[in-house]
Amino acid sequence: MTEGSDTGLGPVQTVQTDVLQIGYIDVGERSGPCVALLHGFPYDVHSFEAVVPRLTALGFRVIVPYLRGHGPTRFLSSTQFRSGQQGALGADVIALLDALTIDNATLAGFDWGGRAACVAAAVWPHRVNALVSVNGYLIQDIKNAMTPIRPDLEAGLWYFFYFLTERGRAGLTRNRKQIAEVIWRRNSPLWAFDDTTLDRAARAFCNDDYVEVVLHSYRHRLGAVEGDPRYASIEALLAGQPSIPVPCVTLDGEADGNFPATDGRSTAAHFSGPRRHHQVADAGHNLPQEAPEAFVAAILEARELRPGHRG
Repeated sequence: MTEGSDTGLGPVQTVQTDVLQIGYIDVGERSGPCVALLHGFPYDVHSFEAVVPRLTALGFRVIVPYLRGHGPTRFLSSTQFRSGQQGALGADVIALLDALTIDNATLAGFDWGGRAACVAAAVWPHRVNALVSVNGYLIQDIKNAMTPIRPDLEAGLWYFFYFLTERGRAGLTRNRKQIAEVIWRRNSPLWAFDDTTLDRAARAFCNDDYVEVVLHSYRHRLGAVEGDPRYASIEALLAGQPSIPVPCVTLDGEADGNFPATDGRSTAAHFSGPRRHHQVADAGHNLPQEAPEAFVAAILEARELRPGHRG
């Protein structure tokens, strides 16, 4: 994927931050309210293919970046730490807003992207006017990462542990698309995606930094490796499981094969601002692609929760 190529969502542009050259799509009304859509692993910007046109039709400016290690997003230095830790993902969102001179935005994401959005909303709440997060509060509690969960759920997280090993490094290097397919099928058992959809997303995995960023993400979240010192102060804040004060709508897909839907009450204490929670019928983990109407509705609802909401 190169600058100027078209994803079907819009042309890919690039902008430089302190660490990255970020590839992103920027479409819609430039003077409209900004919504940043943040994809997960192992997915790409096409998770929002049906969300973007719905939002632009409503007058929004919509920005969809490729996360670090994905697609055209590149590190500026060959010696830069290829970190995938949560503090880095959240900092990347704020750095992107800075580079585009955007004061604040609504953030909406799932999986890694939902975590980046939660981190940004907790650490830089003045830059986030509303939040949508699939699977609720996604800031990792790394100090308790070794606490086991139900065995049937542990089985679905096999890749967490696979990526701790050098066999996992070799496997991800060799089988990027195939590993994604296995995860997709478990995450979203009702989603009838085709080979074209998988192939299109897999092009974003052909990034030279993809393997290192993914491995570091999972090794760091399980406490097996240290993080990049650049993000040490952010990680120190996140270790305290900070609350999210911005207006928020959280979503759970009722057909999520790895992260069962809840009523949202177990994480309610982590949201100090107005928050609503919904379950979405027949949707799995890749909720924006599987249920775009519900995802767009959540964005609009989160924005309506803002004090003095005026559109």
